[in-house]
Amino acid sequence: MQLHALPQQILHCGPYRLDLSVPQVMGILNITPDSFSDGGKLATLDQVLYLAEQMLKDGASILDIGGESTRPNASVVSEQTEAERVLPVIEAIAQRFEVVISVDTSSPQVFEAAAGFGATVWNDVRALTRADALETAARLDLPVVLMHMRGEPQDMNDYAQYQQPVVQEVMQELALRRDAALAAGIAAHNIVLDMGFGFAKNAAQNLQLLADLSPLHALGHPLLAGISRKRVLGEVLGGAPVDQRLYAGLSAALIAVQQGTSIIRTHDVKPTVDTLKLWSALPV
Repeated sequence: MQLHALPQQILHCGPYRLDLSVPQVMGILNITPDSFSDGGKLATLDQVLYLAEQMLKDGASILDIGGESTRPNASVVSEQTEAERVLPVIEAIAQRFEVVISVDTSSPQVFEAAAGFGATVWNDVRALTRADALETAARLDLPVVLMHMRGEPQDMNDYAQYQQPVVQEVMQELALRRDAALAAGIAAHNIVLDMGFGFAKNAAQNLQLLADLSPLHALGHPLLAGISRKRVLGEVLGGAPVDQRLYAGLSAALIAVQQGTSIIRTHDVKPTVDTLKLWSALPV
């Protein structure tokens, strides 16, 4: 593992600014019945707002709202259903709290509607590959997270085959999506890259990637990591269920930040914030 400093960059998210030279924590709000960790737990708007407020009190600087589960073999969700799940939540959060709102969606229509309600970051597991996604992102001029994945959630495990070290192939494939974004007119300073832990990668590949993130900085964009509660942690712990993966997840977050990852996406906001506060307090 090679240590790497966090980038000296400010991410402009509408009226908000995120200093990426210090770790930023993105709290996950899944408005889905079937997400792998917390599906169905946020069934009412009051429940969502309560958890959102708690995450903000605990130190989250971004709330990531998703209406489509992207776990392996997840059901396909229509754009209408996705919009019906996330738009009222985004509107309510934007009205009540001052916070960067990210939307975990691949639909340009859903994100454009969400931006109208106050969302300022597009977090796309499919890296803007759907029709009109690149053009919409360029026109809206807001930050976008391009994540590495192969295939679709329904079949991505069939693509977990890498001929080179996994970080090299992830870099190459992220570079293709980054180049497509730049060619479409998306500003370089609006691009964040996510290495895609758990997406088209088996446990050994996820661990190899976690141990060797520094090369990704050669692409020239800040990094986001989302490994909270994921299967690889359970496998390392001998089959631990989702609710027993916290400490391994905190270790993974710290390892990622030590290698220059600016944004940690997590279900467990307070423990993650506290862990990274200690790291940030260390003298340089």
